[in-house]
Amino acid sequence: MTTAVVEPWVGPPVQKFVEDARVVLAVLLHPSGQVMAQHGFARAVDVMSACALAAAINASSAELGRQLEGTPFRELHHGGEGRQLFLAPATTKRGTYLLLTVFDAETSLGLVRLYFEEFCAALSAAAPTPPRGLGPVLAGNFERELNQNLAVLFGRG
Repeated sequence: MTTAVVEPWVGPPVQKFVEDARVVLAVLLHPSGQVMAQHGFARAVDVMSACALAAAINASSAELGRQLEGTPFRELHHGGEGRQLFLAPATTKRGTYLLLTVFDAETSLGLVRLYFEEFCAALSAAAPTPPRGLGPVLAGNFERELNQNLAVLFGRG
């Protein structure tokens, strides 16, 4: 299965993470839900759903962590019966991104965490300096940019 990216600089770190950690699914997204890369998804609607859920989980768990402990929760893990989920932030000079991964018995949480740390370092090193005037994602452009990114990821752009 191939990895599809919106911006070329995210490709090598995501691909290496997927190969090393042996995850089934992976999505790199902006905390707003804007997709940057995906691996393992066959349909755009599934990527959209995963990004929306990951952004919502991140926002609510960050606030819950602030309320309980004074700091946002950083990594989230859910151990299901056949598959497990791992969601964590990766910081770059372009800002913070979220990596959502789903894995099965072919790997372990320990390996996913180990390779996630390597992923964070590689993503940070690969991130270009943000262009001047690049502001936050605006609600008015969000849907158009989301559709453009999904079209690129699934070969329609």
